[in-house]
Amino acid sequence: IFLNFKNKLDSLKKKKYLVAVSGGPDSLALVALTKSYTFCKKTKFYYLLVDHNIRKNSSQEAKKVKKLLKKKYLNLKVLLNKKKITKNIQAEARNVRYNILKNFCKKKNIKVILTAHNLEDQVETFLIRLSRGSGLKGLSAMKPYSKITNQVSLFRPLLDTQKEFLIKISKITFGKYIKDPSNEDKKYLRTKVRNLKKPLEKSGIKYEKIFKSIQNLSQSKKTLEGYLSKIFKEFIEKSNSKILINFKKYKNLNKDIKIAVINQSIKQLKNNYYDLRSKKVENLINNLDKKNFKNSTLGGCIFFKKGQYLCLKSEKR
Repeated sequence: IFLNFKNKLDSLKKKKYLVAVSGGPDSLALVALTKSYTFCKKTKFYYLLVDHNIRKNSSQEAKKVKKLLKKKYLNLKVLLNKKKITKNIQAEARNVRYNILKNFCKKKNIKVILTAHNLEDQVETFLIRLSRGSGLKGLSAMKPYSKITNQVSLFRPLLDTQKEFLIKISKITFGKYIKDPSNEDKKYLRTKVRNLKKPLEKSGIKYEKIFKSIQNLSQSKKTLEGYLSKIFKEFIEKSNSKILINFKKYKNLNKDIKIAVINQSIKQLKNNYYDLRSKKVENLINNLDKKNFKNSTLGGCIFFKKGQYLCLKSEKR
């Protein structure tokens, strides 16, 4: 596992990284692997934990994680989220976390964030998106390497590593890890999907095989992305604080490509990392075809028509 990890970081050739830490077994295993890497290469790793302040004991847990790392002579920086999160908790917490990580990277001139997403996380993401009727792009699940902004990228070096081995690494290195009670909360879809693992494997549906299917889908996705990048250059323009889509050309596209164009436009304007759910985008596409369409909001943007263009600008809050 370490050699696999080392080869991946060697290929990036970066002198410093930010490591996203939660205190769970996956992130502590990632910390252990990065520490081991410093014995091979002179690389600087910054360790950062975002305390979302949603649960009562979150600050105490953060202190425990800080102590665990301190015993190994590693400095963990804990940053408190001051933004209140009341709706769509997991998605909002993720957005806040990435914003805090990005800002830290800008201050320290770091280009890559490392996260501990593993094989089980990848399969869970696939099953969640399958339940939502996602197409090829969504079912390809998480990329190992992806850009968050023009300056900062996200790298997931453990996507092909099984969780059971990460648990062993964290136990051997730190002796224990922090259990997040929200991971057991059945009100979250990801928890429900996580609980499917045992019955699926009893039925002969192994996670390793699902992971291979995800890898095959990812190869097909790369071909599609090459085609989409050409479409984006031809159809989408950025003018001041607006995005302009050539509506005449846009109308001739099939639904999947229309969804991709809308998502890409919102990403360019709002610097968002994740695509919106396809159902919401489909609703907008259906509204655009109506003769009485005036304007509509989606993803923090206002969509309206102007001449031959479909325009979008940031929604004022």
